[in-house]
Amino acid sequence: MKEATLVLVKPDGLKKSLTGNVLTRLSETKLEIVAAKIVRVDDKLAREHYRGLSKEPFFEELIQYIKGELHERKKVMAMAYYGGGAIRKVREIAGGTNPEKADSISIRGQYGRITTKGIYENVIHASTDQRDAEREIKLWFQPDEIIVDLYPTKATAAEGTRQAWA
Repeated sequence: MKEATLVLVKPDGLKKSLTGNVLTRLSETKLEIVAAKIVRVDDKLAREHYRGLSKEPFFEELIQYIKGELHERKKVMAMAYYGGGAIRKVREIAGGTNPEKADSISIRGQYGRITTKGIYENVIHASTDQRDAEREIKLWFQPDEIIVDLYPTKATAAEGTRQAWA
């Protein structure tokens, strides 16, 4: 079944110039990139993206991390990958969230680390399931930024012919 998933190369991945390495590894999935952009993450986007973790004691550090406040790179590379089994394929190559427990051949296992403050610098984000993937893709991209029709849209009168998520 064809599906989409959000992939973020996080600020630590950009700081370490790992974008090419990450893209090379993701190419092993044979999935199609249907959207890509560099995004400066503001507080609102960070909190909405990680809202499911808002009760965790590490939430504020996570927000600082994704906003790039812990690195010299205050941006992320956001991409939507599309194809059969996209979520499973990307998550397998990404590896476990904890870089010290992730498979050593995974992206997180090869390039991630845990800081002395206990923050997981795991280089990449990958959607966990279809529901999260849809929510995250709609959060990070507008319909006209994606080259395939992933989800229903509607025309918005205020913006002329521009599409919006239905």
